[in-house]
Amino acid sequence: MGDRTLDYVALCILVFVILTIIYGIIYIHDIPYEIAKKRNHPHQDAIHTAGWVSLFLMHTIWPFLWIWATLYKPDKGWGLSGHKEQTEPVQPSSILTEQIAQLEIRLTSLEQQKKSEELSYAQHLKELTLEFQKLRNIQTKGENA
Repeated sequence: MGDRTLDYVALCILVFVILTIIYGIIYIHDIPYEIAKKRNHPHQDAIHTAGWVSLFLMHTIWPFLWIWATLYKPDKGWGLSGHKEQTEPVQPSSILTEQIAQLEIRLTSLEQQKKSEELSYAQHLKELTLEFQKLRNIQTKGENA
């Protein structure tokens, strides 16, 4: 064998190792997507796309993708489906209805108080306006004399 043959063998081994490493990195970044697909995750496509983006972000978001993919459980979903939804409207308790009635009474009394204060302020404003006009008339008479 010549020197050239060994160079080509070494080159083939080097290319094989580089391609294996690249394939391994891509395969590792596809693991969260495979987990999501296996669990029938509702965000499979987003996890898959984020896995590819993670390759260009130097693998910074990859651990979060793994967590995101494993959070969804096929039997429980996000863990919220165990609660039964209420079909009947909730009836307020007697304490709440009593508090609501008291608040309504208080609200009406405050509204009445506000109206009476507005009327008194309006009356006071009229009185001040009249007094101001009287003072202005006195001042103009004093300047004319």
